[in-house]
Amino acid sequence: MSKRTEQQTDMIIDTHCHLTYPELASQIDDVVDRSIAAGVERWITVGTDKEHWRKALDLAARLPGLYVALGLHPHYASTAMTSDLDLLAALLRDGQKVRAVGETGMDLHYPDASLEDQTKVFAWHLQTAADLGLPLVVHCRDAFDQTIEQISRYRHQISAIVLHCFTGTLHQAREAMELGLYLSFSGILTFKRSGYLRKVVEELPIDHMLVETDCPYLSPEPIRKQKVNEPAFIVHTVRLMAQIKAVSPATMAEALANNAARVFGLDGLQSPQQRPV
Repeated sequence: MSKRTEQQTDMIIDTHCHLTYPELASQIDDVVDRSIAAGVERWITVGTDKEHWRKALDLAARLPGLYVALGLHPHYASTAMTSDLDLLAALLRDGQKVRAVGETGMDLHYPDASLEDQTKVFAWHLQTAADLGLPLVVHCRDAFDQTIEQISRYRHQISAIVLHCFTGTLHQAREAMELGLYLSFSGILTFKRSGYLRKVVEELPIDHMLVETDCPYLSPEPIRKQKVNEPAFIVHTVRLMAQIKAVSPATMAEALANNAARVFGLDGLQSPQQRPV
């Protein structure tokens, strides 16, 4: 079992990762060890399609610090069968350690699914989150207005809504926070071209911010394009957020962890310190 290093920031929760994707699943024990050593001891792994829903639940059953969000990524909205959504509803209702619906949402950057199909499937997720009393994790790319329009219809029926991997403008961030949404920041925040996004972090309150890796994607600077992303690397984003907000890394980590615990209904923040069995 790994021990936390002196360089660890504090206990950090990676609120959005894909530990069942092959780049990480093939080395999961080592990934977990490195994560714990960095002070990242709780994770929300996100199942984005039928293949990964059960894999996420199975992995969470082995790893005490791991929790699950299940949803159908908007890329798959046009190929979704009624039976797929029926299965998803059952897993969300009955799956152990399920803490959120998602990721779901709207993506007009890629032509994988029609706007009509994405809208219908997103509405299904919104209603399901409301019915089950679960928070919602939202994917939004080049579709902010359409996404907010859908969310506005359900906002007061859902306990919490997270815009994951937020890359919007300051105006969009303020609009989202006026609705009470949480903004989750990834390694993109560290990219040289992301000055506008650092301004968002500077201007907005910490109490509605989260942090994530979205691994195996979006490795932060200074390891961007050098390594596959993994939870241990979230510390680079947390430290930058702390610098922007002029607080200590430990203070930032604690605030972000408390936000995550509140959103996802996690019990106290004591260290699980456990590996897969």
